[in-house]
Amino acid sequence: MCGIAGVYHARASGPVDVSRLRIMAEVLAHRGPDDRTTWIQGPLGLAHTRLSIIDVEASRQPMHAVDGSWSLVFNGEIFNYKELRRNLEYPFETDGDTEVLLAGLVLHGISFVKLLRGQFAFAAFHNASGTLHLARDRLGVLPLYYHQAAKGLTFASEAKAINIGFPHEITVDHDSLDAYLTARSVPAPYTLFKGISKLEPGHRAEYHSDGTLTLCRYWEPPPVESSANHRLPTVVDEAEQQIRDAVGAAMVADVPVGAMLSGGVDSSLIVAVMKEIRGDAPIDTFSAGFGDARVDELSWARRVSEHVGTRHHEVEVRAEDFLELWPRLTWHRDAPMSEPADTAVFRLAELARHHVKVVLSGEGGDELFGGYPKYRYASMMSVSAIVPAGLRGEAGRMLESRLPPRLSRARVMLRALAEGSKSQQLAAWFAPFTSSERRVLLGTEPPSGRSRNEPPGADDVDRLLRHDLASWLPDNLLERGDRMCMAASLELRPPLLDHHLVEFAFRLPSKLKVRGGRPKWLLKEVARRYLPTEVVDRRKVGFRVPLDTWLRSDLRESAWDRLTGTGSYVGSIFNRNAVRELLESHERGASNEENRIWTLLSLEVWHETCISGVRNGWKGVA
Repeated sequence: MCGIAGVYHARASGPVDVSRLRIMAEVLAHRGPDDRTTWIQGPLGLAHTRLSIIDVEASRQPMHAVDGSWSLVFNGEIFNYKELRRNLEYPFETDGDTEVLLAGLVLHGISFVKLLRGQFAFAAFHNASGTLHLARDRLGVLPLYYHQAAKGLTFASEAKAINIGFPHEITVDHDSLDAYLTARSVPAPYTLFKGISKLEPGHRAEYHSDGTLTLCRYWEPPPVESSANHRLPTVVDEAEQQIRDAVGAAMVADVPVGAMLSGGVDSSLIVAVMKEIRGDAPIDTFSAGFGDARVDELSWARRVSEHVGTRHHEVEVRAEDFLELWPRLTWHRDAPMSEPADTAVFRLAELARHHVKVVLSGEGGDELFGGYPKYRYASMMSVSAIVPAGLRGEAGRMLESRLPPRLSRARVMLRALAEGSKSQQLAAWFAPFTSSERRVLLGTEPPSGRSRNEPPGADDVDRLLRHDLASWLPDNLLERGDRMCMAASLELRPPLLDHHLVEFAFRLPSKLKVRGGRPKWLLKEVARRYLPTEVVDRRKVGFRVPLDTWLRSDLRESAWDRLTGTGSYVGSIFNRNAVRELLESHERGASNEENRIWTLLSLEVWHETCISGVRNGWKGVA
């Protein structure tokens, strides 16, 4: 993968400042340590930093069409570039996927994006029309940010390149705080930076020479097909073939490719399929441990590595890593670290980068095939709607207060079902704070026009899957994966999010995903063909760290200082009494408030690093 950035003064308001463009490229150097270039032509400036994966010795960017019609900066990989190239009559000068994209634009225009298979974000300038095109892949694996002002449009792979490269007033978008407290991330197109937008997954943008910006959605998951079209004897075979095709496509590279291996069913299946495709060629796998038997899955990862036959590598993540790396990784994230596991992903990426340049990972399996425990209870949303919202909320809060901390999953379910509307219920399954708790913290009602519309769906499970695919996955998990791996200059590829596999999965009825109360039924039936039964059927743990214990020991002092100190940003905008109550309740063991405390701490560190720090001239750390 790479870093891209650029500026377009559409109204010819002056030439691009080359020194600023170089700063943008410098800020993105971690995304592409192998090469760094800038290019300016009149009101347009483009920058590129390269991590060489395909056509390593050539394919420098920005790349320009032989007839001068298009100029391109591209981040990502087009897995079907060889197939596309065979159908393009173009005088190719390289062997890479970048020029295939450029040739497709020359011959077919921006609609060529619909033929791409892979993960990508690019900016392409059409010289004849003076139009700058931005595009982001269907699932949002790779990022793209932009800032529109009177002078023109600035874009970059990461928001920090815009904030540092082309200074503007860097302030918090307070209208996005409610969304952050709901999901520990802000859904596209919004960010916590006022004036900076994320291009949504499956969308492209056109910035015209008159200064106008138009957005277009070019992809969305298909509706569920009639269950009569899916016969049990063959659907497992079809799913297996789709997964094998996706993994095979994601292994396209001219450099070594390894895999993250948690020991869970998704990453384990991917590793097993990789090994079958590779045959005798070695595969490097990477796992993280936390020194806590409750959440440590190293033994399962080792079990899978031995079963499949990989060269396995491990790293242990400690509480001290959080304190040491928190500002650095927040700077890389450009947002609050949404999950404690962000640090573990970075440590894994550091380890992997010593052996490979690319790793495959298991993101997407839960959102495609119904893997989270909440999907088993999704149908209760319709049942709960029979009870009036006010009464449901009151009853939910009363029951929750009586649950012991060990019944965390029941607590999550009660909090979700107690929400007033269907859209609030959909968002609440992963929400650290309920709508009533957010009102107490913020002291105001949530801003209008910022809530995500309820997605269409065949049933409650399908609606919940579509909601997570559009929000939780790109704005949290994929954003984490991209930033933490790019911080180590490592390319991450989630093959389960190949759009062919995604379309196959979303055409399937929910009963093939959550079957007889068993989540991820279809994916696990495929996994049984590759993995031991005990690996497939073990209880889902997830990529978790022992944060509850650390907040009562190693991280306790930091949490109190940051959230209750006189200079606290959180303390200045949120209800201080409510914040103190959370800390005190967790400390005495009355409840496990790790998710909510982490949410507030991450926001505080983000403000210290990405707002106050950048205002004071800090350019981050490598």
